[in-house]
Amino acid sequence: MNTKKYIVVTGSSSGIGYETAKAFAARGKNLIIIARRRDRLMKLKEEILEINPESDVVIREADLSSNDETIKLYESLKDYDIETWINNAGRGNHGDITNPELPRNLDMLHLNMDAVAILSSLYIRDYKDTEGSQLINVSSVGGYTLFRGATMYSATKFFVSALTEGIDHEMKAGGHKLRAKVLAPGATETEFEQVANELAETVDYDKKFFRYHTAAQMAGFLLELYEGDKTVGEFDFESFGIKLSDAKHPYFNGL
Repeated sequence: MNTKKYIVVTGSSSGIGYETAKAFAARGKNLIIIARRRDRLMKLKEEILEINPESDVVIREADLSSNDETIKLYESLKDYDIETWINNAGRGNHGDITNPELPRNLDMLHLNMDAVAILSSLYIRDYKDTEGSQLINVSSVGGYTLFRGATMYSATKFFVSALTEGIDHEMKAGGHKLRAKVLAPGATETEFEQVANELAETVDYDKKFFRYHTAAQMAGFLLELYEGDKTVGEFDFESFGIKLSDAKHPYFNGL
């Protein structure tokens, strides 16, 4: 086995995953970066090595909407010592619940739920009693409250939140060393919504949202979660002056 320790980040070709990989590199970590787009991963590797030339960066291309490919991905990493596994890959399809658009939504269900469950389970199996091991799953504020037009997406993120909190509870109850944590981002300026909903134009976050974070800021919140003892790094609506009960708040425009 490679004697170095690694941080795994899925969905690292853009957005929160991209910035998270760079943030860990700045802390001297070795990275295993995973996504479908090799060109983006190569670009990220170049940026990581500019930040930390000593970082070992391993690239894996994978389509995590395929259960078979997800399992093969994990098995391909058996020779690496993984200190933290971050399940960040996901889709955010929005739309009318009465028009199911099954192919698109099935891909989202496989990616947002199946892949997270598979990778979480396999990582727990192998690292549950390893000191310092962490599983961090990226959910959403949509994993704790419902938004109009995003019912299916929110359902997948409720699954991620429940799964992760349940894992952490079982790890503590069983006396295991692994910690499971969930990050629940609010609106974050990335290409996430544009890609998921096949939009021709870039989303105007200034117009659509009352307040939002950048991907780099959200990566910072993830590192705070990694370094702290909380199970849930939930988005702080109160700091934005937002009440979840206020469905007419400008923050929810277009949702």
